Amino acid sequence: MYGDNPNDPQLKASWDDFCDQLKEAGGLVFRDTTPVHDIDRAKGLRLLARNVSLALQFHLDNNDPDFPELMHYFDPVRKQGGDNTDALYVGAPINGEHTYRITGQRGTARFFAVTVLEDGATPWGGAVIGNLIDKDIVVDADGSFEIVLSPDEHPGNWIQTRPGAWRVTFRQFFADWENEQPMDARIDRLNPLQHDPVLTPARLQQGLRDAAAWVRESTWYWADMLDKWKAQPNHFLSYRQLDDNAIDATPGGEPLICYWQLPVDEVLVVRVIPPAADYWAVEFGNYWWETMDYRYRLCSTNCHHAQLEDNGELLLVVSHTDPGHPNWLDPSGHVEGYITVRWMGAEHYPAPEVAQMPATELAGFLPAGARSINAEQRRLQLEGRRLGILRRFGH
Repeated sequence: MYGDNPNDPQLKASWDDFCDQLKEAGGLVFRDTTPVHDIDRAKGLRLLARNVSLALQFHLDNNDPDFPELMHYFDPVRKQGGDNTDALYVGAPINGEHTYRITGQRGTARFFAVTVLEDGATPWGGAVIGNLIDKDIVVDADGSFEIVLSPDEHPGNWIQTRPGAWRVTFRQFFADWENEQPMDARIDRLNPLQHDPVLTPARLQQGLRDAAAWVRESTWYWADMLDKWKAQPNHFLSYRQLDDNAIDATPGGEPLICYWQLPVDEVLVVRVIPPAADYWAVEFGNYWWETMDYRYRLCSTNCHHAQLEDNGELLLVVSHTDPGHPNWLDPSGHVEGYITVRWMGAEHYPAPEVAQMPATELAGFLPAGARSINAEQRRLQLEGRRLGILRRFGH
């Protein structure tokens, strides 16, 4: 019973503090700038609950740089910070003074990048201090690869680290969801110490404290960021146009983000000619900077899935009902949120144009001969999405 262990008071205090911090984090959902709609209130609280597991992963369960494991961050039921609908994000904690070897099968994702970042001012860390992008990585004919992270130079694939290096992250962006294969890899610290399996009260207390703080700080950070785009709706702006914090941004490109607000009887049309690029994508999400449920809803497209017009133009239609256009972005019950375009490995980064109008004017606004889609084609689109997600994340 309580009191039988001399650490009981401090352990109970740690648990109470953990719960109290999570309770206080809920204030985010009810602040002045938060949308008042039922769906946004509900998803805001769900966001906090979903990210408790990620916080515990980062600060309690996989936070030892002497014994790191590559674990995924986001998936269809755990999201934050504008996760790429096409992505599988995998990472591990590191210590920049140690040497690590990462080995495995690269897989066949269209875009592949490895970044090492340092601890910093944001909940996700600070600046990227080294990276390897896609074709920079030497991969054997059978798909196997090896990457070394260390302060001292190594032959082959190598990222130099330094004191303060804090995390390594792999980004795999899938274009052809149903056919591209994810990476299968492991990370090992060279010359590891003897593993200590004992969870002490002190380690638990620190982990709970840091995890609760991360839930609040990370969710508030991204909501604060999105409010900057919300102040300029229907304009595509890069992260760095609005904020100068150093973050672990995807190397090789610059995401452009647009905030939208759309009554149920209106539509939004986004137009741009995609540049020649190694990979490009369009993501679509809610106020909480979560993508819509990409297993079951049409809330993204990319260089493989999009249907371009005859002149090479990409037309996206945001509509609360199916507009019969192949590149439909389905608000999924929301009346506001964000759109992100990513041009990776492109020589320029065109900002799309946005037009908003009554839904009754859409047919007259679209160019003559614009692409269309029938009910059976739409069904196959949706069916392919779930099959692709099962391939990427497993059953």
